[in-house]
Amino acid sequence: MTRTLVGYADRFSVRAGERLRFMVSSFGPAGYRAALVRLLGDDGKERVIENAVNGDYPARRQEIHSGSYAIVPEAKPLSGLESFTVALYLWPTTPGRGRQALLAKGDPARGRGFALILGMDGTLQLEIADGAGGKASVGSGRALQPRHWYWVAASFDAASGRVTILQQPIRNFARAEDAATANATVRLAGCGAANREPLTMAAFLARAEDDRLKPVARYNGKLEAPRLLDLALDAEGLARLRADALDGSLRSHLVGAWDFSKEIASTRIRDVSPWRLDGRVENLPTRAMKGHNWDGTARDWTTRPEFYGAIHFHENDLYDAGWEADFDLALPANLPSGVYAMRLTAGEEVERIPFFVRPARGGKAADLLFLVPTASYMAYANEHMCWDAQLGEQGSGHVAAVGPEEMFLNEHREYGYSFYDTHEDGSGVSISSRLRPILNMRPGHSAGWVGAAGLSPWQFAADLDLIEWLEATGQRYDVATDEDLHREGIALLRSYRTVMTGTHPEYYSTRMHDALGAWLDRGGRLMYLGANGFYWHIAFHPELEGAIELRRVENGVRDWEGEPGEYVENFSGEYGGLWRRWGRPPQSIVGIGFIAQGFDVSSYFRRRPGSFDPRAAFIFEGVGAEEKIGDFGRVGGGAAGWELDIVDPRLGSPPHTLVLAASENHSNVYMVVPEEVLSTLPALSGIDNPLVRGEMAFFETPQGGAVFSTGSISWCGSLNHAKGLNNVARITGNVLKRFLDPAPF
Repeated sequence: MTRTLVGYADRFSVRAGERLRFMVSSFGPAGYRAALVRLLGDDGKERVIENAVNGDYPARRQEIHSGSYAIVPEAKPLSGLESFTVALYLWPTTPGRGRQALLAKGDPARGRGFALILGMDGTLQLEIADGAGGKASVGSGRALQPRHWYWVAASFDAASGRVTILQQPIRNFARAEDAATANATVRLAGCGAANREPLTMAAFLARAEDDRLKPVARYNGKLEAPRLLDLALDAEGLARLRADALDGSLRSHLVGAWDFSKEIASTRIRDVSPWRLDGRVENLPTRAMKGHNWDGTARDWTTRPEFYGAIHFHENDLYDAGWEADFDLALPANLPSGVYAMRLTAGEEVERIPFFVRPARGGKAADLLFLVPTASYMAYANEHMCWDAQLGEQGSGHVAAVGPEEMFLNEHREYGYSFYDTHEDGSGVSISSRLRPILNMRPGHSAGWVGAAGLSPWQFAADLDLIEWLEATGQRYDVATDEDLHREGIALLRSYRTVMTGTHPEYYSTRMHDALGAWLDRGGRLMYLGANGFYWHIAFHPELEGAIELRRVENGVRDWEGEPGEYVENFSGEYGGLWRRWGRPPQSIVGIGFIAQGFDVSSYFRRRPGSFDPRAAFIFEGVGAEEKIGDFGRVGGGAAGWELDIVDPRLGSPPHTLVLAASENHSNVYMVVPEEVLSTLPALSGIDNPLVRGEMAFFETPQGGAVFSTGSISWCGSLNHAKGLNNVARITGNVLKRFLDPAPF
């Protein structure tokens, strides 16, 4: 079974009284019924909210056209070409994986235009179609090697019909025998440039059935310094063009010379020729990539951008699915803050599109804020770990349980990837977006690669256990998202006495980190109800909403690693990787940090001496000294599991931090994280290594504030056991009651 009804909203976060748009696609049902619901927990716990939008709607299929490319709008210098020369540097990653466009004006396969491409056999080819029925293709005859730099160029002389091809390896990055020169004479009535098509790089554009333009013949790899001239150079001239285009005798013949090292943080591509034919990139290819001239002396593109003039394009990059809206939702101005969804029902299939409602502007805030870890939801968006990752089975000790979401995403790779995936060319996915259906961010979803039976909630579904507990206890609360915190900073937090995290707030931007730290310094109270939080540094795009970037570098639990020299984010110009590498480890903000992970079964906590300190008496009121804490729960069967954090004064845990409890008896599937391992060692697993444990912690902060941290991702999965009558719920409730008390610590 697979999904047949999918959708998304134009925003994650919205205020009461504002509007949302919903985009829906059907792979079967002819219609569906929509209803606004408030989510009260996981597994269908919800309440229908009467609204004018509730009702029946026709369904339709909407396509996703993935693949990144660059586009330069049609202009007179481009359409007036007769003879021409085109040249660029390229670093192909999948030569031989079909026809791949490098630079094109139109698509010769459709009857008019010219294009420099990689052919089906991985060789460089120039294709020309004159618009009068004449077509020609001339190739280098030598396949390019993957992941090596080349200077490639081609020219066409309209008067003689002469075509010249040059393929030149750069230094020692490819074999000398990969160099090639080809000459041919073709009979054409021109180069076909007199068309209304834009100039494109890394793809052709074709009209899809939905009347949108879609990229085809998509290229995988890097492109750098594309150049277009209005004359035909011979082989010697093509070789000389590398050094003699921008400032030499050929400058007057430049039609375009695009320098990708300019405005790296933007979506623009700058033309430095006299014509200034600037363009843009679509679907967020990866910028700030090493160019052909990178020599290791610069590792930060912001200091030496001339070494980072390449863009890495991928056939399944995706920013915005671009679907048409099926209906709008006007939220009532008095709608309480909380977690909501648009529920779509077609027969037995139910699709819920979650979103988060903040209080109306000017409305009274609650004392408690649930800070929804949407950056982490985006980081894991549509992950393929059941199919692709080593972690899938080895990290959980069982065969992955594949559900309808996993089936759909494996069949529809165009729906985009997560930070835990690699592209088709093996490069890591470093950009993620929320403007697409995110099928593993749904109530009831279980990641098939976690849990003894693959049936434990993960991420959003796991955070709904916290929502269920708050609802069951009658606690008033507001919600806001990571994106809100990044945008508004500390201003978002000022009106709240207590902030709760979700189970896995793993991905934090600088603005988010700074805001939370500043709020704590002013007396805020933080309940960190998870683990592996505040771990990876991310950046939000400076121009586009709902897009984040990650550079996995040097250390940490990672499914891929960036190339040396490509550790600085192109969205922000900041160093990527672990917050620990910034000198700001998780321990410095919440007292604990990531130590171990495993995904077979969860364990429990036992009280430690710190729990008997008078400062912690309020936390353990009603909890026995010898009780096992959380030897139950729906996330692996216990409150201590999946990923675990511990106190470490060397990494910034405040000296007055109390270790309240620690977990024990983890299996050999649990392993110490790589940043804690300085050399290859035996005994890294839970059975043999005392580091494999989670620790519950508490400490006071300046201005009367405090932090409580659970040290386990699976903690919230135990809150509602036995209808909330359990020691995990009691401890959490004790802490919340005291944290909401205005009396300073």
